[in-house]
Amino acid sequence: MPATVYYADMHSRSLEDSKIAKVARLCDAVGLKKVIKKNDLTAIKLHFGEYGNDTHLNPSLVRQVVDKVMDAGGKPFLTDTTTLYSGSRHNAVDHLQTAYLHGFVPSVVRAPVIIADGLYGENDVPVRIKAKHFKDVHIATEIRRAPAMVVLSHFKGHEMAGFGGAIKNLAMGGASVLGKKDQHATHVQVDEKTCVGCGKCVKACPQKALSLRKKKSQVDVNRCIGCFECITVCPVKAINIDWATEMTPFMERLTEYAYGVVKGRQKRICYINFVLNVTPDCDCVAWSDAPLVPDLGILASTDPVALDQACFDMVNKAPGLDPKLDSGAPDKFTARWPNTRGDVQLSYGEELGLGSRKYKLEKI
Repeated sequence: MPATVYYADMHSRSLEDSKIAKVARLCDAVGLKKVIKKNDLTAIKLHFGEYGNDTHLNPSLVRQVVDKVMDAGGKPFLTDTTTLYSGSRHNAVDHLQTAYLHGFVPSVVRAPVIIADGLYGENDVPVRIKAKHFKDVHIATEIRRAPAMVVLSHFKGHEMAGFGGAIKNLAMGGASVLGKKDQHATHVQVDEKTCVGCGKCVKACPQKALSLRKKKSQVDVNRCIGCFECITVCPVKAINIDWATEMTPFMERLTEYAYGVVKGRQKRICYINFVLNVTPDCDCVAWSDAPLVPDLGILASTDPVALDQACFDMVNKAPGLDPKLDSGAPDKFTARWPNTRGDVQLSYGEELGLGSRKYKLEKI
């Protein structure tokens, strides 16, 4: 049976049709009250955005979900995990400060912020999945222990994953630092002919795995954890991985982690994707590029694979706003990031039993 994906478009001429009203109706349509039991400590999983990014989720929209969780009898908290790369969310204290600066404060959202994997990202719970790449995965403690969860995802592009929605939000966002290292599990390489010796990668590397020798960047593979921050900051794209052989396994590892987050409690989680500000990059970057397509809507489901598939299809049917999308690539995300394999998270997610790619769209 196809999964139901509920959809609200962006047209509005009244308060009753505003975005905040539509988020509230989507919570009702997706059956949030069935997911949450009285007094459940309910994790609202989202991405607070790297400092400098301004296309992360709007706190006023998140507030509507908090209100609905409280109406259902739950006790909501907003949550995410620390990052592998250095930046404004590398530890719990900096992460909290960034969330506050971006408006995720109790006076606005009516819920506390709890970083799910502890001060330095070391708090996790092993979950047995017995999959192709992992027998066990390391899930952030407070995400795993929360009896119920609502996953709020900004659907957008991603330089490594192609695109990010509910599946990626579960996978990277639900893992501890150890789990993130599991998923990346590859090393970067430097093209010395292209490298200009600017040193930006050296400053960005959280593991001091990069250094300048004879005005060229060098990688210590014993230190590299594969966070790919150097790839993001290199102005001449001299740092890469072996895209041809590494991307499919990377996407499979990521998808196995998403499966590990939900395993055994699929009926206690629901998902909302915001197909707004569909930028080429993840909200992990400290900027916000121009969107690839117009704002398309907000979608919700109890099936993360069906939800991401519906968002993926919607973006690809929409008119493109970026000339780079006219490359003849099979979809808008690979047009922007040609080496990625974002579709693997959908196909492998279905294979794992995370959800179904078949869906029916129901407009509210």
